[in-house]
Amino acid sequence: MFWKFDLHTTSHIDQLLDREDVTLRELMEEDDVLQECKAQNRRLLLFLSQDHCMQELVSLITTEPPADLEERSRFKFPNIACELLTSDVSLINDKLGGDESLLEMLYHFLEQDPPLNPLLASFFSKTIGNLIARKTEQVITFLKKKEGFIGLVLKHIDASAMMDLLLRLISCVEPAPLRQDVLHWLNEEKLVQRLTELIHTGRDEERQSNASQTLCDIIRLSRDQANQMQENVEADPLLAVLESQESVAGLLKNMFEGEKSEASIVNGTQVLLTLLETRRSGLEGLMDLYSQGYERSYTVNSSILNAIEPHLKDFQQLLLDPPKKSAILTTVGVLEQPLGNARLHMARLVAALLQTSAPSICQELCNLATMDLLLHLQCLGCGFLLNLQLFQKCRLVQRILDAWEENDKIQAEGGTRRGNMGHLTRIANMVVQNLEKGPVQAQITDLIKELPEDCRGRWESFVDETLRETNRRNTVELVSTHNMHSSSEDDDMESPFPNDLSLQQAFSDYQIQQMTANFVDQFGFNDEEFTCCKERIRQFDDADEEEDIWEEKEINYATQAKSRTR
Repeated sequence: MFWKFDLHTTSHIDQLLDREDVTLRELMEEDDVLQECKAQNRRLLLFLSQDHCMQELVSLITTEPPADLEERSRFKFPNIACELLTSDVSLINDKLGGDESLLEMLYHFLEQDPPLNPLLASFFSKTIGNLIARKTEQVITFLKKKEGFIGLVLKHIDASAMMDLLLRLISCVEPAPLRQDVLHWLNEEKLVQRLTELIHTGRDEERQSNASQTLCDIIRLSRDQANQMQENVEADPLLAVLESQESVAGLLKNMFEGEKSEASIVNGTQVLLTLLETRRSGLEGLMDLYSQGYERSYTVNSSILNAIEPHLKDFQQLLLDPPKKSAILTTVGVLEQPLGNARLHMARLVAALLQTSAPSICQELCNLATMDLLLHLQCLGCGFLLNLQLFQKCRLVQRILDAWEENDKIQAEGGTRRGNMGHLTRIANMVVQNLEKGPVQAQITDLIKELPEDCRGRWESFVDETLRETNRRNTVELVSTHNMHSSSEDDDMESPFPNDLSLQQAFSDYQIQQMTANFVDQFGFNDEEFTCCKERIRQFDDADEEEDIWEEKEINYATQAKSRTR
């Protein structure tokens, strides 16, 4: 009796379109309007592409909704409008990208006074970004005619959506000749110089942070694309400016000019660290190094080092006298002078400079006695001169032994274990590893032999007994912690951890954080566990096509944070 059931279902949207007086808002109220649009419902697309409908859709994503509306529904229609405009349907793309009056409506959004509504800014950026990818020539021609376009984008750079828009222009334009034309246009507009000027004492911190992140992303994008291109392709003009001595010197001047500001120092140092990268940072870079060797390595441009060298004394002074910070209450008491983010970033910068092995920079750091301030840096592989500083002038071995014995005394008296003991263990293991193998093995062996006899004896006992036992205990705890999380179903499975004979070496690899083949083979990688570590440039990903974003959900469109977490 199948004829009792009508198995043919008609979309309610089609029923609405049968009415002559149907409105855009009525269609947008339907739960399946996005699915029908992406499914190329011809009647719906013809309706949406009418002039009055397209104008209303653009108006929705660029006009602040009335404040008296309930927060739950205030941005409902703007969000749906953005999804419809960026649904990647050729009829809508053609209409939006080919109608200059609609592009003018979009562009007018940038002409507002700051601050922009961050949610509307994201809708605007996503829509323009989609057009840059799909209707490239029309949109680029339109934007290039607008003399103040870059200035307006930078005026609103406190909204992270403006960063995304700039990166779309740099990375999503095809074919290559047109992309090169866009890069030259952005360079003529002095994009790099104007972003650098925003990293300056007295500037708004969100603007500084987003400007810094944009410059870092430009460097990485440009280097990656250059790595993928053939050698005869013209160099990226934005990267050439960023790596120039003049540009780096200008950034350093902004960082240290006038009153010290933690924001300008941290954000400027982020750019310098990116310039000094010899491979991509994060998990992607580590896996590239493991699987491809050094194929993706970049050479640090000498102009960068030449610009940095005169400012090493400024780095030293900053380590001695950082921007003032208030005392903070910790679990073990009040910390009167916190290390602070500025000094932490300076330490990272010095470590990156040491990795370049530039003789003049190493010599200047020795002259300034920077190593005595930064003993916690793992810089044992940076050459004889620095090793001499560490083992003789800085008395590295004696200070390891003294710090360890002092901690033992504190704990024996009932006190709390020092918070830096894990790091001290890593340093001690680094010394031992370089004594056993490595490019400076002979030099460090000679330096150890030159220690006073009583100190040498203490060190040998420490390595053979205390350090060995610490490594063994830490390794056992590491394995035990893993087993605590194992389900009963996994009890019979073969353990992914190495056998006892290799535990100590595996943990040593872990401590010094060397991503060796040995470590990777023994412990492995799980993509899901490391997703949060990947440093990616945020893209304009569409929502899941199968998800109904409005059905049975409590939605709060509270204003989003403007600057991206670094």
